[in-house]
Amino acid sequence: MIYLLDTHTFLWFINDDSALSNHARSLIEAPDHTILLSIASLWEMAIKVSLNKLEMPSPFETFVTGQLDLNNIVLLSIQAEHTGLVATLPFHHRDPFDRMIIAQALLTKTPVIGKDENFDLYGIERLW
Repeated sequence: MIYLLDTHTFLWFINDDSALSNHARSLIEAPDHTILLSIASLWEMAIKVSLNKLEMPSPFETFVTGQLDLNNIVLLSIQAEHTGLVATLPFHHRDPFDRMIIAQALLTKTPVIGKDENFDLYGIERLW
């Protein structure tokens, strides 16, 4: 099975944060699952690092790429069709990074592992 992580899910997973549900952790750690992380999540984290709203234990690119490799997480690129869908989504959710993740989940028919219940308003499968 293939799953797409919300940004907070990735951060909570790599930081072993207790906010991550046991179910979410088990889905991410299952060896037969493919775990995706959107480039939008990297962009969101980079902006937060630059605003001093998020700290990394080492330089951003080094730390994130190391975590992706260590945890076998695959980056999901942003395609033109993803941006096209974002342009048509209703504004149940206003965060631009989450809107991109929602569009990617809809177009790839991939469940999202995340806590944000607003994702449910878009008819995607969200697991937590």
